[in-house]
Amino acid sequence: MPGLPGARSAQQAEILPFRSPVLATAHAVAGAAALGAALLGLLGLAGWVTDTEVLKSVLPGVAVSMKVNTALALVALGLSLWVIGRRPVRPRAVVAARGAAVFAGLLGVLTLAEYATGTSLGIDELIFDDDTARTQTGSPGRMGPNTAVALALAGAGALCASTPRVPAWAGQVPGLAVGALAMLRLYGAAYEVPQLERFGAYTGMALHTAVALVLLATAMFLTRPDEGLTGLVLNAGTTGALGRWLLLTVVVVPPLLGWLVLAGEDAAVFGPRLGTALLVAGHVSVFTAVIFMSLTVGRRVEVAHARLAWQVRQNELLQAFMDHTPAVVFIKDLEGRYLAVNTTFEQILNLTRDQVLGRLDQDVMPSDLARKARASDRAMLAEGRPVQRVEVFTLPGGTREFLSSLFPISDASGVPYAVGGVVTDITERVAAQREVQRSHRRFTALLESAPDATLITDGDGVIVMANTQVRHLFGCAPGDLVGTEVVGLVPAARRRRHGALLRAYLRLRDPQPTVLDRDLYGLRRDGSEFPVEVSVSSLQSEQQTLVVLTVRDITERRRLEAERAERYEQQRHIAYTLQHSLMGEPPLLPYLPSAHRYLASVRDPGVGGDWFDIIPLDERRTGVVIGDVMGRGLEAAAVMGQLRAASHALARTGCTPGELMTGLDAFVNDLAGQLVTCLYLVIDQEAGEVTLCSAGHLPVIVVPPDGHARRLGAPVGVPLGVNDPAGSGLPFEEASHPLAPGSTLVLYTDGLVERPGTDIDAQIDVLVHTLDLALKGAPADAEALDRAAARLVRTLIPDTEAHDDDVTLLMLGVPAHDST
Repeated sequence: MPGLPGARSAQQAEILPFRSPVLATAHAVAGAAALGAALLGLLGLAGWVTDTEVLKSVLPGVAVSMKVNTALALVALGLSLWVIGRRPVRPRAVVAARGAAVFAGLLGVLTLAEYATGTSLGIDELIFDDDTARTQTGSPGRMGPNTAVALALAGAGALCASTPRVPAWAGQVPGLAVGALAMLRLYGAAYEVPQLERFGAYTGMALHTAVALVLLATAMFLTRPDEGLTGLVLNAGTTGALGRWLLLTVVVVPPLLGWLVLAGEDAAVFGPRLGTALLVAGHVSVFTAVIFMSLTVGRRVEVAHARLAWQVRQNELLQAFMDHTPAVVFIKDLEGRYLAVNTTFEQILNLTRDQVLGRLDQDVMPSDLARKARASDRAMLAEGRPVQRVEVFTLPGGTREFLSSLFPISDASGVPYAVGGVVTDITERVAAQREVQRSHRRFTALLESAPDATLITDGDGVIVMANTQVRHLFGCAPGDLVGTEVVGLVPAARRRRHGALLRAYLRLRDPQPTVLDRDLYGLRRDGSEFPVEVSVSSLQSEQQTLVVLTVRDITERRRLEAERAERYEQQRHIAYTLQHSLMGEPPLLPYLPSAHRYLASVRDPGVGGDWFDIIPLDERRTGVVIGDVMGRGLEAAAVMGQLRAASHALARTGCTPGELMTGLDAFVNDLAGQLVTCLYLVIDQEAGEVTLCSAGHLPVIVVPPDGHARRLGAPVGVPLGVNDPAGSGLPFEEASHPLAPGSTLVLYTDGLVERPGTDIDAQIDVLVHTLDLALKGAPADAEALDRAAARLVRTLIPDTEAHDDDVTLLMLGVPAHDST
């Protein structure tokens, strides 16, 4: 069962276990080994600085000396690995450590390049002249090829060890290789085999260089002790124990047996053939013992696995039993973390098992409920025995009453390690018992405390109970109504309908509370009728279904509703009349067919600040203005009417579009707090051009007779009312464009294309595309323009009933000359 002592989750099971003291010791050993290697390098370097033979070579005149480049590389690698092994490591220190590793590895690689090419790169005696060459074979100052290989590998391994993203084995494998090269040198010294000191006629490896490389290999292997190959050896599990025994056997036994055999041969105790036989026999004996030790460990692992499999099966059976138990079942540890829950637990809290296991009460329950549950657990543990009590908990679905049984779960020694619980929901049972005890008091209190007349009838409509409010409403005492039919409180002409409504309600499979207030009337004892609102609900008793009728006199409400409806209709009629009187109807010009749409905002039906006007200037010139007053309601409509009149008058004077916009701007500046977008254009059908000026308004769309719809370019000035009234504001610029006969001009306000959460330019693109489709191949006449206008509104405003902004759309066709 997840969370029980010794049990771990599936994800945790994939991670090797480690003991903190072991890891700390590994880090300490790695640091000490790295510093030891650096110290040996410093001693060798000091020998060259002070010309001390004993520091250059352990046995001066006999053994190989440590070269200067080797000493420098050892110091760099030692310090690099020491820095890498520290916790925490600063970024600058990591950079320095990597630089030192690259330096040491580069020395090894360059030396190998010298051996491979047979040339000198000038690095061997760069610092000191080598006077030890007389006792050796090879180039002066050049380290041995085995040393160079070891340093190159050590540099690469240290660089990998300093990079967390690189797998740990990438630094540990070179460390093992460096250790193997160094141990060859030490074995040669221990067994007096000179061939292991050097390879061919080249410089050999110094004895203390081999020791330093062994220390470096140790540091590289232990720098990241909980990862890679080192983690396999140092973990606290069976893998680590078996790995340590095998590694210790391999490292210690073969060298020791080899030394004993050579010692026996040197002492003439036996000859080489017998020594070889003894060496083989010793290896066979030792590794046989290791094999049986490994088998013993493997057997323990198999037994533990079998026991675990049996326990898992038992836990599965227990979980299946818990899941089929209607009560809530759970197991927690002593700290309150859930170790197991059943399906009923998940359903009550509306959480999945993965969302519960491993979490505390406060993580899965409301805070009050979590505190109560934790307090109950502690109280049971303090008593040390099972406890059963009735508790009230507030769950996401509401307050529930439970019979809670808590008990400790103990180990073999009797020490509790978990808390078990079985919680049964007894809400309905307790509620039923209490309901029987309180039924009469509740009904009486409910009826008498209700502010409205309340009647309870049986399934046939006969009154079985009534409160005192029926006296004020119907003029009858409650006792006089019991046993009579409820339709007796309805005017005679309406009883049939009221009775049918009651019977239809009772026939419903699952009748829900309903409020009825349309065409329902009550009858007072004096014979007067009055409108009523009736709330109907059902009540299931042990014997039958009862109907609860709550009756309220709504005479005053009906009077107020009628008054409000009358006032609203008057205001709406006034607003509609004002809007249309201000807006007017555009003139129908035979030489300039048009179509338009106007939609008022649902917030202020019939009232808004949008307007447009078509102004005949002369036989072939026509002025067109469209604008939008910011805001809604009567105020915006009033400003709109003034601006429409002003723009019409200014246009009649022959003003250019720029001059008209300047005049309107001065007019709006006199209206405090107003902001208006406006566009005025003059269509000259004789010259075949259009001149326009925009004050913050949306661009005009033009549809040529033989091309695609596009925006008509024009400078966009600031809205009216923004410029300084003193006349120092920005000027209104106008632009002229050729206008081919058969073209269509489309003017509109922002209500057509502006939507919350959408880009207005994208909506204008939709408008342009829809125009292409609607006017493709169509003549520029009023009928085609009207169809296109309807299509534009449907496309851009799918739900006109819910649109909350004024919308104005004007489409103008410019027919060919011969059509006039």
